[in-house]
Amino acid sequence: MDTLLFIKAALMGVVEGLTEFLPISSTGHLILAGSLLDFSGSAGADKAKVFDIAIQTGAIFAIILVYWQKLRDTVIGLGGDARAQRFAINVAVGFLPAVVLGLLFGKAIKAHLFTPIVVASTFILGGFIILWAERRAQSVSHYRVENVDDMSPLDALKVGLMQCFALVPGTSRSGATIIGGMLLGLSRKAATEFSFFLAIPTLIGAGAYSLYKERALLSAADLPLFGVGLVFSFLFAWLCVRWLLKYVSSHNFNAFAWYRIAFGAFILLSAYMNWITWAE
Repeated sequence: MDTLLFIKAALMGVVEGLTEFLPISSTGHLILAGSLLDFSGSAGADKAKVFDIAIQTGAIFAIILVYWQKLRDTVIGLGGDARAQRFAINVAVGFLPAVVLGLLFGKAIKAHLFTPIVVASTFILGGFIILWAERRAQSVSHYRVENVDDMSPLDALKVGLMQCFALVPGTSRSGATIIGGMLLGLSRKAATEFSFFLAIPTLIGAGAYSLYKERALLSAADLPLFGVGLVFSFLFAWLCVRWLLKYVSSHNFNAFAWYRIAFGAFILLSAYMNWITWAE
C-alpha cells in the first residue's frame, strides 16, 4: 500500500477519535472526510465503509482506559454487588434497541442515507434540537438522576431508544444519548457518562459484526491500514474524552449546536454553488 493511503487512514482515525464522543456525529464527519480525501476511491468503497466502522473500536479502547476502574469494579461485583449488577443491566438494556433496529434497517439506511446532503441536513436539525434542549435545561433546578449509578432500567431503555436516532448519519450517537438523557431527567454528567458506557457494547458490536459480514473483502494485507486508523482513533479519542469530562462540568452544549448548524449550512451551500464536489 502506498504512503498516501496510510496518511488518509491516519486522518480518518483522527476524525473518528475527535468526533466519536462529541455531539457532532462521527459517522457524518467520516462520510465528509472520506469524500474530501477520496478515501473510498483509494481503499475501495465497500472496504472504506468497513474501515469507518472498525476504527470506532479504537475510540472505545479510550473509554475503557479512562473508566478502567469503574469497569473493573463492575465485572468483579457482578457476583454479589447490587449496584454493579444494576449498572450492567442498564447498559445491556440500553444497548438492545439499537441492535434490533440496526439489524432490521441498517442495510437500507446505509444504502440510501449515507450521503453528504443527508448528513448536512441532520447536522442542522440536530443543532437546533440541542439549542432547544439547552434552553429547556436552564429552567431545570434539579435533575431526577444526578449519578449514572442511580439510573433505573427504564431510564436506560429510554436512552437506548434515543440512541436509535443515531442510525441516521449526521444525527450523532453521543448527541442523541446525551441530549436525550438530559430531556429524560438525567444530569449533564450522568447523561454524558452513560453515553460513554453505552458506546462500549454498541460500537464494539457494530465493528465486530461489520468485520464478520464483510470478511470476504478483507485480507491480512489490510491489517496495517486498519491498524493505523485504530491507533489514531484511540489516541485522539482518549484526549477528547478527558477534555469533554472537564468541559461538561462547567459548560453547556450550545457551542456544538452552532458548529453543527454552521457546518451543515456550509456543506449545503458548497454543494449548491459547486464549490466542492461531495461524493455520494
